[in-house]
Amino acid sequence: MADTKPDKPGFLSRLFGRKAQTAPESVSGTPQAGGHPETMPSPPATAADDLTTVPSTVTDASPDTPEDLKLPGELAGADLQPVESLAPEEDLKELPPAPEPQAQPAPAAPAEKRGWWQRLTEGMRRTSSSLSESVTGLFTKRKLDAATLEELEDALVQADLGVPAAMRITEAIAAGRYDKEISPQEVKAILAGEVEKTLEPVAQPLVLDRAKKPFVILMVGVNGAGKTTTIGKLSQKFRQQGLKVMLAAGDTFRAAAIEQLKVWGERVGAPVLAREQGADAAGLAYDALQEAKANGTDVLLIDTAGRLQNKAGLMAELEKIVRVIRKFDAGAPHATLLVLDATVGQNAISQVELFQKAAGVTGLVMTKLDGTARGGILVALAEKFRLPVHFIGVGEGVEDLEPFTARDFAKAIAGLEASS
Repeated sequence: MADTKPDKPGFLSRLFGRKAQTAPESVSGTPQAGGHPETMPSPPATAADDLTTVPSTVTDASPDTPEDLKLPGELAGADLQPVESLAPEEDLKELPPAPEPQAQPAPAAPAEKRGWWQRLTEGMRRTSSSLSESVTGLFTKRKLDAATLEELEDALVQADLGVPAAMRITEAIAAGRYDKEISPQEVKAILAGEVEKTLEPVAQPLVLDRAKKPFVILMVGVNGAGKTTTIGKLSQKFRQQGLKVMLAAGDTFRAAAIEQLKVWGERVGAPVLAREQGADAAGLAYDALQEAKANGTDVLLIDTAGRLQNKAGLMAELEKIVRVIRKFDAGAPHATLLVLDATVGQNAISQVELFQKAAGVTGLVMTKLDGTARGGILVALAEKFRLPVHFIGVGEGVEDLEPFTARDFAKAIAGLEASS
C-alpha cells in the first residue's frame, strides 16, 4: 500500500493551533471484478472534520466543600449539567407570595332621593343661618329690653323682610316678655309664626281652568331671573299631569333664549313655535295661539323678553303682546306670571311695580332662593303687593320648583324643624 502524506490542516485546526494528523490507512472498498479490493481515496477534508470531540468531564467536589453541599454517593461521577430554566433555591425563596384574590366591593347604593322639605331647608340655609346667628347672639342669657328689640329689628330688615314685617315681629316677641329672659328657640318660633301669618294669604296654587283651551300663560321677568328655565320646568310638570303643552319662543331678541326653549321642548315632548331672531314677538304670540287652538293644546306658555335697560321699549312690547293676544281670545292671557330672582333683594320690589304696569301680573314665581341670604324678600313682597305666590325654586332640577306653602317657608326661614 502506498504511503500517504499528512492531511493539510483545515481552517479550524489552524485557528486552534492543532497540528495536522496523519491520515489513516485507506479502507478496502468493494471487491472488483478481478476479486482484488481497490484502495478508495480519502474524502476531502472539511471544516467539520476539524472539530475535535471533547469528552465529558466530571468535576469532583473540592476537598474544602462542606459536607452538606457535596453530592450524594449515588450521583458521584455523574455528568451533571445546570438547568437554566430553574431558578436557584435562594431566588425561589425570595419570590413574593401570589396575592390573594380580593372580593369586589358591592355596588354603591343609589343616593336616597331627597324630599321637598329637605331640599327647601338646604336651599334656605343661607337665609336661615343669617337670622339664626343674629337671634342666638341676641337672646342667649340676656333679658329682653329696648336695645335687644332694636337690634333684632335691624337684623330682620337686613334679611330683606321689610320694615313693616320687622316691626310687627319685634312687637309680637316683646308682648308680655319685656325685661324677661327668652330663649333663641322661642324667638324663632314667634318669627316663624309671624312670617306664616303674612304669607298665608298669598300662598295660592296655580289653577288651570280646563274650560279655557288653550290656557294661556304669559311669562315675564328680567333677563337672568330664570324665566326660560321656569317655563321648561312648568312644562314638564304639566306634561306629567297628562296635559298637552305648547311653548312659544317670544323672547326674539336673544338667540340663546330661543335655542334654550327648543331644548326644553325636546326634553319634555312639547312643540315649540319659534321665529328667527328679531322677529315680531306679538305676531309670534298670535300665531302660537292660533296653532295651539287648532291642535287642541291644553296649555300654551309664552316666553317674553326682559330687557330692563330699555324700560320704555319693554313695556311697549309687553302691552302690544297682550293687546294682540286679546284679538284672538278676549280673556287671554289667563295668567301672567312674573319670575323673580331672590338674589336681587329689594330690587324685586321695583320689578313687580314695572311689570304690573306693563302686563298686569297675576302671580309670582320666586327662583334661586338657594343662592342668597336675602330670602326674606318674599315676605316684603307679600306685605306690599298681596300678589299670589304660586311656586318657589331652590335648585336647578325640575323637582326643585314646587308649589309655595306658607308654613314650610316660614319654618325654613326661621331654622326650625318640620315637626316643631
